[in-house]
Amino acid sequence: MGGSVQDRRIWLDGVEIAHEVTGAGPPVLLLHGFPQTRAMWARVAAALSPHYTVVTADLRGYGASSVPGQDNPQDCAAYSFRAMGHDQLALMAALGFERFHLVGHDRGARVAHRMALDAPDRVQSLPLMDIVPTHLLLSGLTHRVAQSYYHWFFLAQPHPFPERLIGADPDYYFESCLLGWGGARIGDFAPERLAAYRAAWRRPEVIFGMCQDYRAAIAHDLALDEADLGRRVACPALVLYGADGAMARAYDVPATWAERLARMQARSVPGGHFFPDTAPEATSEAVQAFLAGCSG
Repeated sequence: MGGSVQDRRIWLDGVEIAHEVTGAGPPVLLLHGFPQTRAMWARVAAALSPHYTVVTADLRGYGASSVPGQDNPQDCAAYSFRAMGHDQLALMAALGFERFHLVGHDRGARVAHRMALDAPDRVQSLPLMDIVPTHLLLSGLTHRVAQSYYHWFFLAQPHPFPERLIGADPDYYFESCLLGWGGARIGDFAPERLAAYRAAWRRPEVIFGMCQDYRAAIAHDLALDEADLGRRVACPALVLYGADGAMARAYDVPATWAERLARMQARSVPGGHFFPDTAPEATSEAVQAFLAGCSG
């Protein structure tokens, strides 16, 4: 059986990363997305922890992790997926895990994809949840996707424009995001996890950090991904997507990854974009089945 949850903080190259460790067995790192925190993985981590050592971490700028760059808000380089991935690679090394399974949802999945490109020897397998490749989304943007994912461009506006507008009513804005990408209702989110999200996104520095994440996607990540268009992730990969989500309506999600993942499996999960929250049992089952197949 898995052990008790250990809530931790660790400083890595000047950034404090908040994380939790539970369970025993091969290591698995779970990375959350926008506008959430590591709390989103509670049910999935509980299902995995009897068989795996499960690490959940807040990305820099999110949750209880550090929010670097507040003294120079016009420079968002510290929030590239490469920089965020560096934090997580350093975290797992500090915990004694040189090689690990890597699971990401939303922004966490984009960080995970970058980690697998930058440190292929560290990543044993790669489940990616409800994203299409960053370069594809930004370079081949359609009006349909832009209307659904307008927040990519709103949050990327220069500081402090989006921060001031969101700060007037953070719950209203971020809950509109939770409900807007696949038909979720607020009651679909467990009260304790919704409380954790609200506690984080009500902090002005976290609003800033999340905006910096989206600014960096356009200012830095697009070019980094363009430079790697010819590369494929070699480790086993699983593409999970919400059957009723915005991405599934706009794309053949597995097809968008076919040229980027050498050993890809794909399947849909009931619900919209936030299926780890709204369908944790189905999410856990899909991840467990995939990881079991990667045990060698």
